[in-house]
Amino acid sequence: MDMKRNYYEDVQLFSSGVVVFWFAVLILFLAFFPFIFKNYYVYLANYMAINVIVAIGLNLLVGYTGQVSLGHAGFFAIGAYGTITLMSTFHLPFLLALPASALVAALFGFLLGLPALRLEGPYLAIATLGFGLTITKVIGRIELFGGRQGLHAPDLIIGPWHVTTDRDFYYLAVTLTVLLTLAARNLIKTKVGRAFIAIRDADIAAESMGVHLTYYKTLAFAVSAFYTGIAGGLYAFVLRFIEPEVFTLMMSIMFLSMVVVGGLGSLMGSITGACLLSWLDLQLRNILDIPYVGEWLDALSKSWFSITGVSNIQFILFGLIMVLIMLFEPLGIFGFWIRTKKYWKMWPF
Repeated sequence: MDMKRNYYEDVQLFSSGVVVFWFAVLILFLAFFPFIFKNYYVYLANYMAINVIVAIGLNLLVGYTGQVSLGHAGFFAIGAYGTITLMSTFHLPFLLALPASALVAALFGFLLGLPALRLEGPYLAIATLGFGLTITKVIGRIELFGGRQGLHAPDLIIGPWHVTTDRDFYYLAVTLTVLLTLAARNLIKTKVGRAFIAIRDADIAAESMGVHLTYYKTLAFAVSAFYTGIAGGLYAFVLRFIEPEVFTLMMSIMFLSMVVVGGLGSLMGSITGACLLSWLDLQLRNILDIPYVGEWLDALSKSWFSITGVSNIQFILFGLIMVLIMLFEPLGIFGFWIRTKKYWKMWPF
């Protein structure tokens, strides 16, 4: 029986030698990945790593605390614009500009968390949606942030290290992703994480047991926004140029889709969901190049949507995936993993 006998067993990072072995294999694979695969796949890995950070942060809010958000594209924009502005205008080094912009995003997350004290469900989703739409409009009207013209990312220099290629950026993005994943894993094992879960399961009962709802709900928003701000700062250097139109409602929906598809309340689910939808996002941008399927979609788009409607096919597929997940496996990819694990433990019975 898998029974924990003391608190240390619950918080320890590696539960067995097998886990240590596979973790070492994973780290070695990540270390040699850029030397094994082509440059496109390195770029894809960078894109996945950024979305993994967002998905983990959003899952801390949605999956572990039970607070819905459709405004994370706003925090993403704050992180991106904040990092570039602090580096270009105020000449801060990257290692200071990135966490500083993430802290600004966390401050906005704290302020957005205040309505969560009185709102829940669809009402909270609408409130966060309004924030996400408003923040990009405001940024687009401030000349410090380039207005509608956007901003170009400066050269990325970390001490003596000049990050100029996708391979260089890969090691930066993956290192931050691993560190933030471990931080999130440790967070949910602490008093704070247990308070988040208690609020998700029954906030009234949690409050009666001494959980400070005001503190922990706003903290959940702040931590989630901090993660998203870090990812936004990294994303600015992947694009090399940002403008307000990049951070749309569809971006927030895609972030939420990653969490739902991967599995609510699961860090592993956040990682798998982010990787899957990141890969689909890039692949479906060239969907017209697929033989026969591309021609059919082009004709379908012109007949039933609009001339440019085919560009939204990816979001239709994302929605379809979410509906199928909700119908057949509410726990997402993590739920499939649990079923598979139980099956092989009981096999052949």
